[in-house]
Parts: sequence; structure tokens; C-alpha cells
Amino acid sequence: MTRLYGRALYGNRCVDAAPHGHWKTTTMLSSIRLDGSTECVVFDGAVNAEIFRINREKMLAPRLRDDDVVVMDNLSAYKDQKVIVLIEQRGARVLLLPAYSPDFNPIEKMWSKVKQILRSIKARSQETLLKAIATALDAVTAQDAKGWFASCGYRFFQD
Repeated sequence: MTRLYGRALYGNRCVDAAPHGHWKTTTMLSSIRLDGSTECVVFDGAVNAEIFRINREKMLAPRLRDDDVVVMDNLSAYKDQKVIVLIEQRGARVLLLPAYSPDFNPIEKMWSKVKQILRSIKARSQETLLKAIATALDAVTAQDAKGWFASCGYRFFQD
């Protein structure tokens, strides 16, 4: 990833090098809690219902607590009934967002911060990308998470 903007002294052009060519798709599935803790898995390729279901079984479900609310956007892979049942069996609730509603999804705000950090690191290999992702996720704080949830309209948490 490359920065989308830059700065230069007055009268000087802002210049940066960005690679071009064929890109490999890297997908990150993640979750975030109010305390700022994150879970993330990175893999090559796009997500489908089967990959999402396996990920939720292995990563999310074991960490769910009673009365947790799992907010998911409108991607068709996320609406898999098996995933919803799995989450509800753990005592959590599923909140499926309407189409085109990133303003109600706190993880979109987290990804904005994470992508900004990834762009500044300029990882150009898989190894450096994985390290950069870990660095970026470590930068997410409880204060960030609470702010993101609040800005999305979720007022159900205690300070």
C-alpha cells in the first residue's frame, strides 16, 4: 500500500515511488472489542462463505461471551445461517447491517487507521506486510475502539 497524499516545501513537488504491476489479493478478517483488543487472520485470495464460516468457528466463536453483539456488514458470505447460529449458540447476538452502511460499522473506522499505518510503512513483501499489520493492529487502543463504537451510534456500553 502506498500513501494517498504527501507534503512538500512550498514550491516543491511532492514525489514518492509506488510499485505498479500485477497485484496479489491479500484478505484480512478481523474483529474488535470495546477494550481495543483485535483478532485478525490474513490469507491470500478473496473471502467466501466457507472461509468465513471456518474463520468464525476457529477465531471468533471461542472468544464470545454472553451478551456480546457481533456487528456484521452486508457481504453475502457473512449472512451464512450456519455462522449466525454458531454465534447465537455462544450467547451472543448478531446485528446484520443494511447494505451500504459503513457509518454503522466500527471496524470500518479501525481499518481506516490500520490502512493509514500500513501505507506509511510501505510493505512490499508478504513478510514485511505481516509485520506491518501486527504493528498497525497494536496501535489500536481502547480509547480508539470506544470512540469508533460511539461514533457509529452504539451507546450500550459502560464507561
